[in-house]
Amino acid sequence: MTATLRTCLILAACFLLAACAGLKPEIDPPLVSLESFRALPGVEGTPRFEIKLRVANPNFQALDIVGISYSIALLDRKLINGVTNNVPRIEGYDEEVITLEAGLQLIELLRLLASLGASTSEPLSYEFSAKIDFKGLVPTQRIRESGEITLQ
Repeated sequence: MTATLRTCLILAACFLLAACAGLKPEIDPPLVSLESFRALPGVEGTPRFEIKLRVANPNFQALDIVGISYSIALLDRKLINGVTNNVPRIEGYDEEVITLEAGLQLIELLRLLASLGASTSEPLSYEFSAKIDFKGLVPTQRIRESGEITLQ
């Protein structure tokens, strides 16, 4: 193989790799809202919760979700977390309700209760965060929703 041919092949391979790198699809993150949150009967005394999320796909391209990891924090303490790989395909411009099951972190709950004291009228900050992994070339999406609740 001549040096000129070898150089041409290397240049062609570089151009091909550069072109493939630009093929990553541009997608908007899914829109996630809390549908419901309820306590489940405890297994071995461990509190469990069912969380239903409405996930809307604001894209033309269908979303094939491999898995979701998620957590709910109150006053910066992660109290509830879980993972799932049981997620339906969400077609373009469509939505699905995804049911998640999560466990309560008892140590963090005790720390939170100890830090609150006897009573508080201050609003409590919360945060729902999730990492959503997709099949194919779609990049991982991270979602954070936060706000405040007031205990009355």
